[in-house]
Amino acid sequence: MASSARQYHITTFGCQMNKADSERMAGILDDMGLTWTDDPYQADVVLYNTCTIRDNAEQKVYSYLGRQAKRKHEKPDLTLVVAGCVAQQEGEALLRRVPELDLVMGPQHANRLQDLLEQVFNGHQVVATEAVDIMEDITQPRRDSEVTAWVNVIYGCNERCTYCVVPGVRGVEQSRTPEAIRAEMEDLGRQGYKEVTLLGQNIDAYGRDLPGSTAEGRHQHTFTDLLYTVHDVPGIERIRFATSHPRYFTERLIRACAELPKVCEHFHIPFQSGDNEVLKAMARGYTHENIVALSTPFAAICPMPPSVPMPLWAFLVKRRSSSSTRWISSTTSPSTNSIPPPTLPAPAPRRPLWDGQLSDEVKADRPATTQSPGGDQKPPSALNATWAA
Repeated sequence: MASSARQYHITTFGCQMNKADSERMAGILDDMGLTWTDDPYQADVVLYNTCTIRDNAEQKVYSYLGRQAKRKHEKPDLTLVVAGCVAQQEGEALLRRVPELDLVMGPQHANRLQDLLEQVFNGHQVVATEAVDIMEDITQPRRDSEVTAWVNVIYGCNERCTYCVVPGVRGVEQSRTPEAIRAEMEDLGRQGYKEVTLLGQNIDAYGRDLPGSTAEGRHQHTFTDLLYTVHDVPGIERIRFATSHPRYFTERLIRACAELPKVCEHFHIPFQSGDNEVLKAMARGYTHENIVALSTPFAAICPMPPSVPMPLWAFLVKRRSSSSTRWISSTTSPSTNSIPPPTLPAPAPRRPLWDGQLSDEVKADRPATTQSPGGDQKPPSALNATWAA
């Protein structure tokens, strides 16, 4: 089917990785000769890039699909695509729920969108959720900004936190090579971009799946090494990264952030809880004491770093949030983001619920407790949450 006169629309839910994936898929559609439209009800190809972390986002997808499915009965050549984490989690079950769908594709297949759509245009209904090696994408993304850009450095996650669906829907860790990452950033610099955010679900784990080791016994390619490799890319003035894991955040990484002038001293570090019993139930692999111990190198190397720690307030137990509240209210940095989690466990939809589930009212109330520890109505700026105890 000729695609030159066709229009497309992408709706993106969820994290920065999804936004980056959508930009890459938009670039593929541009290369195929389709043109962007802001109106999903005028588009010939409608793609929903989905998220399973928040139930509200997942339910919105089904609502939007219902409207588009009705439209497809009036416009049979409409192509409906569900990509991202809901697609990976549900797979063929999505086709049973919404038989009007043409393509269901997990996040590992974002770079294969053209091949998959060619199968659709040839009359096939396609499900692509099998685990694959993510191929290097040479397509120019259709970026939403002319100043800042996302650059993926590692896909997937090998952790098995009990509340998290990411390993099940984004697969095992797959690191891009330093050469490929630097080449993408050099191209961005030539285009006039000034700021890059390096992305990974567990970005500090970068390189541990790549071959080679040093004489000291560490991996030859680490995220710290990557920062030294890309920090001098011409034209790029600021480098950020997300998301870090406390288990892998090292003094060497802190030192690199302090030494490299283009790397912003802004750390997105979800510590999740200040209570060791909760951290163990979460299978996070560290203790409250491990996190607090990092305050020493921070103070010595990179004092007063801006940070965005993220507690998960409503995990199972009803009396344990006070440890996190006391910790946050006694520390010193500008901002804390917090989210009430979904009913657990997210990573295995067919498993029964854990005992000790909290009510939705308690989940919603706990972040508010953070905003005013002790009930004294402190503004968010007074929290000053960071790593140091």
